[in-house]
Amino acid sequence: MIQKLRLKFVGVCMLLVTAVLAAVLLAVYAAVENNIADLSHQVLRGVIQEQPFRRGGAPAEFGVEIGGDQVLLPYFTVNVWPGNGAYTVYVTGGTYGNLEDTEELSAILQDCLNQNQPEGVVKSYRLRYLIQDNGLYWKIAFVDMSMEQAMLREMMRSYLRIALAGFTLLLGVSILLAWWATRPVERAWRQQRQFLSDASHELKTPLTVILSNAELLEASPMEARPARWTDNILSEARQMKSLVEEMLTLARADNMTQAPVFGEVSLSDIVEDCAMAFEPVAYEAGKPLEYSAAPELTVLGDRDRLRRLVSVLLDNAVKYGAAGGTITLSLQRTDRQARLVVSNPGDPIPPEELKRLFERFYRADASRGEQTGFGLGLSIASAIAAEHKGTLKAESDVSGTRFIFTMPLKR
Repeated sequence: MIQKLRLKFVGVCMLLVTAVLAAVLLAVYAAVENNIADLSHQVLRGVIQEQPFRRGGAPAEFGVEIGGDQVLLPYFTVNVWPGNGAYTVYVTGGTYGNLEDTEELSAILQDCLNQNQPEGVVKSYRLRYLIQDNGLYWKIAFVDMSMEQAMLREMMRSYLRIALAGFTLLLGVSILLAWWATRPVERAWRQQRQFLSDASHELKTPLTVILSNAELLEASPMEARPARWTDNILSEARQMKSLVEEMLTLARADNMTQAPVFGEVSLSDIVEDCAMAFEPVAYEAGKPLEYSAAPELTVLGDRDRLRRLVSVLLDNAVKYGAAGGTITLSLQRTDRQARLVVSNPGDPIPPEELKRLFERFYRADASRGEQTGFGLGLSIASAIAAEHKGTLKAESDVSGTRFIFTMPLKR
């Protein structure tokens, strides 16, 4: 699916690029053709009005000036005297030789006069003409178009080479852009598939336990049914309920439903309440908790969700902290932000695992601590941090692992 999406992205980009390049080339061709035609018209007007260039004592020459340079074009002029259904023609000047009384001249004049236009093109001889009516006779000036057409062809070859090079370059850029633009989609698709696989696995275990115990209960006489089977069913059902609730929380965060109700809340009070609630839990686990919170840190947020975030971080520290190690929690003011740090001692987490801690259902190696839970807590905490325009990141080294949450203070 991702490959098809990339191909479609590249195809659409190149279709648009082709359309733009074609439009640009056509516009350039039309503009250049008009410019060159204007130059030919200037030469024709100069010839017919007998306004030549003169270079010192050199003979008169007809052409145009482009950027300070004189461009000379082959030309010739004729005078045509009509009368009694025939024409008398005299070649009166030009750079062509041996045109007088030739079949070529007759064919050129026949094509020119048949058009009944004061100016135009004799395509078969690649000549542009201009007629001046002098009453008793017509003066006709002809200018060669070969140079004009050669310039157009060469210019368009150059433009086509440039366009082909640009097309190739943009094709490469489009491929890179397609790969870059679809990376988040590919990652989301992969995470979705992994999420479904992991969720199915997490739900399968308690369902298997529930079904097994239910079958045993059904097969046993009423008076011989052990209470532990019922307890197992209740325990696994509660575990499933907890998993479904956490998945629902993440789904709501993804879909931006049930947006948090923001208000002025004291982050200091929230942190202290959570710390006092977890203090006996940490003590029971043999991992004492030490905490400090700067007073009167007010933020705009949802009290319940911020409490959930702090609880997740403390619960994670209790579960994965080294036995006998001290868990520390601190809340400080930094410039215009509140900075919460929850740390626990333990073996350092490798960088490749550290960046995956906030993935759904991801849990570090079993040797690093307790494996209860579903691996959704940190994903939920990260979603809550994003809702509050804050950041949540993890650091780990030989001294332990730290989770750092920052969010803006109320102004």
